[in-house]
Amino acid sequence: MDRFSEHWLARLGPMLGFALLAAALAAPAVAADQATQARDIYAELQPLKNDLQRYRHLVDAIPRLEHDARILPLQLLAAVEDELGLYDEAIRDFPFDNRVAFNGELPQPAQWRADDAAEVIAKLAQDRRIVMINEAHHDAHTRALTLALLPRLRAEGYTHFAAEALHDGDPELARRGYPVPASGSPYLHEPLYGEIVRQALKLGFVVVPYEADEGSVGQREAGQARQLYRKVFEADPKARLFVHAGYAHVDKAPGNLGAGVQPMAMQLKQLSGFEPLSIDQTRWRDIGFKLDGDPYRQLLALYRPEKAMVLVRRDDGSAWSADPARHDVDVILPPSGHQRRPRWLALDGRRSSRLITTDLCAGHIPCMVEARYADESDDAIAADRYSFLAADGMSSLYLFPGKYRLRASDADGRVLAERRIEVAP
Repeated sequence: MDRFSEHWLARLGPMLGFALLAAALAAPAVAADQATQARDIYAELQPLKNDLQRYRHLVDAIPRLEHDARILPLQLLAAVEDELGLYDEAIRDFPFDNRVAFNGELPQPAQWRADDAAEVIAKLAQDRRIVMINEAHHDAHTRALTLALLPRLRAEGYTHFAAEALHDGDPELARRGYPVPASGSPYLHEPLYGEIVRQALKLGFVVVPYEADEGSVGQREAGQARQLYRKVFEADPKARLFVHAGYAHVDKAPGNLGAGVQPMAMQLKQLSGFEPLSIDQTRWRDIGFKLDGDPYRQLLALYRPEKAMVLVRRDDGSAWSADPARHDVDVILPPSGHQRRPRWLALDGRRSSRLITTDLCAGHIPCMVEARYADESDDAIAADRYSFLAADGMSSLYLFPGKYRLRASDADGRVLAERRIEVAP
């Protein structure tokens, strides 16, 4: 079995812990059928060469499945779309609200103000040894804040950066200075995740893979915590650690991963003796459709965020958390907007857009257009990528100032066009 298949099979357990998916899979017979069908799909994906082929195969396969067997394949499709730069499509095609329900009283502007999330978190991190932030794996918007935090936490003295998507199988990563597909799981194919690893290396972090091979949910959480403790705090007792993980791995109390399962953050605290600063940004985000009375929409109406925000109490400066037993800080992400691509891709104005059209595709659809840094190899994780699924289309790539190699390719990996471009400061 290849890394792609192993990766997704390993994640069936943790994702089933969320309330909506658990309800959908409540009947044991249905759950067994879904697991069998999902395994068949992974086997079919195994020989495929690239993300575009995997996308095409899933789009063809999912309509042929029984309705009850589509949940996990749809989740997989959304992750592949995310990796292809199809961010809005990823949210659209996994239309399940897996956010943890909130039934409390929302904070009101009379007592709370909305502040820049990166600045608030960096300040809260000053007296900590561990900072943990989570992501929704099919929503790359939940990676932008990590990118903004890297230089701030490095300036505060943080020494190690750990990312769930990395594997131990790339010993040349630090020397090379940027990730390639062999550096980790398919999540890493998504350009913003690649940029996180690239920038962490450039800033001088010791970049740490910590994934565990253990099978069950609880064993995986324990294995991840042991890996982090051994690679970071046993190796350097003075280390300060920044962790980017998925969903409930950053929880400081049980509950979201199933009864009796202690999350990775909780177990790392027990091993190290250090209280993590835990940040959740999966609950208050745009999931692509509107629900009547949705607390997220109510918060948007109250505070109108234009970037990642944290609510800070006006009287004592404390940060708001909707679930303080598990997280110290909740981040509110703004909606994606209605441009060709999500407006958060500009990264608060640090990246600018370059128009691309299907002219690059030479009549071949689907077609993927990627921009790589000019001084990186052909297998480097792209600085940005977008996939055209229909003819006569246009879109944009979002790029930092610098020189790039632009390449268009089809689903068989054939190069259709190449250009050199430069983005001015």
